[in-house]
Amino acid sequence: MTITITAFECSPDRGRGLARDMRVRWALEETGQPYDVRLVTFETMKQPAHLALQPFGQIPTYEDGALAIFESGAIVLHIAEQFPGLLPTDQIGRARAIAWLFAAVSTVEPVIVEREATGYAERNESWYEQRLPLLTDRIRVRLTELSNSLGTADWLDGDFSVGDLQMVSVLLRLKSSGLLEEFPSLASYVARGEARPAYQRAFEAQRAVFLASQAR
Repeated sequence: MTITITAFECSPDRGRGLARDMRVRWALEETGQPYDVRLVTFETMKQPAHLALQPFGQIPTYEDGALAIFESGAIVLHIAEQFPGLLPTDQIGRARAIAWLFAAVSTVEPVIVEREATGYAERNESWYEQRLPLLTDRIRVRLTELSNSLGTADWLDGDFSVGDLQMVSVLLRLKSSGLLEEFPSLASYVARGEARPAYQRAFEAQRAVFLASQAR
């Protein structure tokens, strides 16, 4: 059976590749796996059929035969473990690549998402102008640590891996903020990820969905 994932019928990121189905698309493209996409609306995501796949009413989900899983990090890791191309073949290299995947979603992404959420939910509050610099500085701390670890290497730990796929995906959330430009090595790192043919194929596929939604 063909792998099926879910994605927004009309993504709130307006086709910029920031919705988390993009990470799953990219992983499938890197490993050369065909897949189908079932598009869902915000209303559909709250219905029992979707909640049976994703208890929190989000995207993406991943179905392959009897297997149905959710959470983009778990899905990407599953793809990397099932198909060659995203994990080193040696045990130590695999463990380190997986550690970087978790670092992306557990250490780097939360501070970025918190700043985004504050901008959406608290912009009109009296404390917003004082809170924003604090959140921005937390991101700078993480970016400094990440930049120091990357150094002059192309990728985080040897060849491109699932850890890089997830970390680049997380850092892309900062493109419009100007923060990446403060860290040239990270800006170049993200650009290398975006230049990968598999990323380009995934990006064009998800963008085509958004453009089609706008044409209706």
